[in-house]
Amino acid sequence: MMTGKWQLNRRALIGGASAATFAASSGLSFAAQPVLAPTPPMGWNSWNSFATTITEAQAVENAHIMADKLLPSGYDVFTVDIQWYEPNADGYNYRKDAPLSMDGNGRLLPAPNRFPSSENGKGFKPLSDQVHKMGLKFGVHIMRGIPRQAVAQNVPILGTTVRAQDIANTNSTCTWNGDMYGVDMTKPGAQAYYNSVFKLFADWGVDFVKMDDMSRPYGDNWREIEAAHKAIAASGRPMILSLSPGETDLNWAHHVPKYAQMWRISDDFWDEWHLLRDQFQRLENWNPHRKAGAWPDADMLPLGLLAMGKRQTKFTPDEQQTLMTLWSIARSPLIMGGDLRSMDQATLDLLTNPEVIAVNQKSANNRVLFKRSGQIGWIADAPKGRYLALFNISDEPQTLTEMFKLMGLKNKVKVRDIWARKDIGVMETALKTELRPHASAFYHLT
Repeated sequence: MMTGKWQLNRRALIGGASAATFAASSGLSFAAQPVLAPTPPMGWNSWNSFATTITEAQAVENAHIMADKLLPSGYDVFTVDIQWYEPNADGYNYRKDAPLSMDGNGRLLPAPNRFPSSENGKGFKPLSDQVHKMGLKFGVHIMRGIPRQAVAQNVPILGTTVRAQDIANTNSTCTWNGDMYGVDMTKPGAQAYYNSVFKLFADWGVDFVKMDDMSRPYGDNWREIEAAHKAIAASGRPMILSLSPGETDLNWAHHVPKYAQMWRISDDFWDEWHLLRDQFQRLENWNPHRKAGAWPDADMLPLGLLAMGKRQTKFTPDEQQTLMTLWSIARSPLIMGGDLRSMDQATLDLLTNPEVIAVNQKSANNRVLFKRSGQIGWIADAPKGRYLALFNISDEPQTLTEMFKLMGLKNKVKVRDIWARKDIGVMETALKTELRPHASAFYHLT
């Protein structure tokens, strides 16, 4: 288990940079801003388990469990996902032209029938305060753009003489959610609108923003990505910016790390083996572009109770371990998606193995070691020796034999099973592993 000091320092690094330092550095290259997300963010998000429907009571229940069970292992970002501003949201479908809770300047507000503490203009501040008292960070989801409802009403943009219709790009729409129009960043008042939204988030105490309909198509949306980055700097409060969904275009790998701390490398990831298998190549593709403060995001962990309580994860135990092993060796953010109120001991053990988390948070030089027919190996530098992750992505049992000299190690190696948290012994020349279909193994070699 991680030490209390390590937890405290990690939380301080994620959200503790002074606003002045962050704002002053916002115009520099991202390498000058290591204070935001120096390690892959870890946390919980409501989408996989609650879809559009989470309520304040459900959020508080999950936050208490997260603080008790997951925070000691480093999971500290608690995020309320999409449609928190829609009073009558009812599932995984989006309702076109649904009435939204909104202030007079086109900024979305929590629906008070679902988040009672938000009434009388308090917004998410009361819920954020509760989450912070538990030692957690508070995150929210937003869509790119300005509400169509705000454009229809032609509301004024805060602090300007322009109105919603002056900055809306009605030709820029999301293909799967009908709530918003894009913002035309060439228009006067466009940046002021985004500034007003993120200033409101800052007033609420938001630490993490998952911004949707951003990463695809990236070439159409990069101006609004830059606008969000600038708005965070102007807000006076550091906030991690997570872009969604993917697949993010690799041609923009030079751009995205400058403006966001996380970006999705795929569309929504769910508990289907073929989706997990596809993430191997995407994580390899993005591996050269991963660095402190800039994390390619393979999406949330669909484990435990999912889909509004209708089912448990479809991943087998072997596939669940493969999921955690891949996300950890490739250093993807670890964001749990299942309903924590029904989390069993096996899922908790999977999420909180301290040696696995150490690979995700502290390893270096992570890279693909080999790809063979149905077999994949990743390797990373450990404080002493190497971490080795072996995967059988085929539908048949596989035997993997790996030569130590090919990993830059001597022929006499001490082998530790990270998942079992036990030493296997000293081995000569090579390591032989038998893997079931879709299974994995995780070793510390010294």
